[in-house]
Formats: sequence, C-alpha cells, structure tokens
Amino acid sequence: MSDIADEQDVAEEAVRLEIQLSAVRARLDHPLPSSASDRHPAFPPQALPSHSLLLLSDSALPLGSFAFSNGLESYLAHRPFSTNSKAASEAFPHFLTLALTTLAATTLPYLLAAHRCPKQLQNLDATLDACALCPVARRASVAQGKALLTLWERALRADAGDSPAALALGEFSVVLKRRPSPCDSDNELSGHFAPIWAAVTCATRIKLHESAYTFLLNHARAVVSAAVRASVMGPYAAQGMLASGWLRREIEDMMVRNWEVGVEDAAQGVPMCDLWVGRHELLYSRIFNS
Repeated sequence: MSDIADEQDVAEEAVRLEIQLSAVRARLDHPLPSSASDRHPAFPPQALPSHSLLLLSDSALPLGSFAFSNGLESYLAHRPFSTNSKAASEAFPHFLTLALTTLAATTLPYLLAAHRCPKQLQNLDATLDACALCPVARRASVAQGKALLTLWERALRADAGDSPAALALGEFSVVLKRRPSPCDSDNELSGHFAPIWAAVTCATRIKLHESAYTFLLNHARAVVSAAVRASVMGPYAAQGMLASGWLRREIEDMMVRNWEVGVEDAAQGVPMCDLWVGRHELLYSRIFNS
C-alpha cells in the first residue's frame, strides 16, 4: 500500500510541475503588461493624467508653502479694513491678482527659461538671486526651492532617468551643498524655487505649459489658504474661488502676457507687493513667516 501511495504522490507532484511549467511558458509567450494602460485599450498612456503632475500639485507637498502668506498678512495690516472681515474678503480678489501679477512678471520668465534649457539652471538661479530686491521674498523663495530639491532627491529622482534636467539638478545639488571657498564666492548658489521647479517638472516629463500653470495655481492656492487661516474667508468660499472661471482666466492671461518674456526683461510690475512683503517683519504680531 505504501508503494502505491508513493506512486500517487509522485504522479500528483509531476502534474503540479507540469501545470507550473505550462504557466511559465505562457508568460514567456505572452508577457504581462507593465501597467493598467497596457492591459486595457480604454486607458492608453496619453489618456491618463501625469502622475508626477498630480503629485506636484498636491497641497500636502512638503515645501513649507503653508508658512508664508506672500504679503497677505502685511497687506491686511496696512489697509483701513484690517479689522473688517467683510471688507477684507471683498478686497481679497484684488490682492490675489496683484500677487499673481508679481509672480508672473518677476519669476515666471526664469521658470520658462529653466524648463526650456535645464543646463542653464545654475546661471538662472544666480541671476534670479541678484535680481531679488526684497529680502523677505528672497528667503521664502530659497526656503521652498531647497525643500523641493530635497523632495526631488529623496522621492522623485528614482524614476526620472538620466535626462539633461535630472543631470542638471544633480550638479546643482552638489554645488549648492559644497562649502564655498573665498576665491569662488561669485559662484555661490541660493536654490530659488522657480528654476528648481522648472528643472524638476522637466525631468519628470511634465510639459512646459502644465508646469507654468501648476506653478501659478499653487501660488494662488497658497495665498487663498493663508486667507482662510487669517479669517478673511471660509473654506468653502476659498474652494469656490480656486474653482472659479475668473481665476482660471487670470492665470491663463498672465501666462500669455509673459510667455515670450526673457529673464533680462523680468521686472516687478507691482512695487507695492515688495513693500507689503518687506514690511511683514515689522508687524507687531504675525502668524506667517512672510
């Protein structure tokens, strides 16, 4: 009886091995697709949203943007309606337009240039730093830029490949972390937000117009978020403003006006924004870093 049982076990084992071998051969003849877009014809790659763009547009992105009001707190404190929440809410769209205009006129050209030519990342960062007249705004830009560079190295770099933008970011990081020597002081880097954002989006294969639009929309969202925390408006009103056609048209118009503007023509179009941001540190009390 034991011999018969052993033969049955051997036969069953042989059948299992044959089944496994057939399965392996089938996988070799018909390899599994690498993604859901390959498995189903209804989801071609071009029909799916950019995974990297969704990550970079997330409000939970650890860049520290929530710590800055981008001049809103100082603007409210220097206006006659500083104690009137209704008047402040009505005036907020005007301030948001000024804030976006300032960003588009002074910073967007550097983003466009860095995305178009990532090899110029170091030169663009140095030029932007030399043209940053407001020290408070400069510190905010550098803080967010360095945070994005850290995020790139720790989370986004692995799947980016060896594109020119990825290589430029690697060289930039090495130079930024290197202790400057007395004879090399002219080549110090700061790590401004806009050029690094452009290089990261370029390295993650995000198109230029998507990169620019998301950059401006993220800035608008940061200002609106600061308005909620400053009790200018409620969360539902804030989401209504972000979803409005008015804001979408504002961003699109600013992109059109500055699309061909070079870094040599970038300039502050709203000087009062620099004054509001610069005077933030003089406020008696404040809840934001800038």
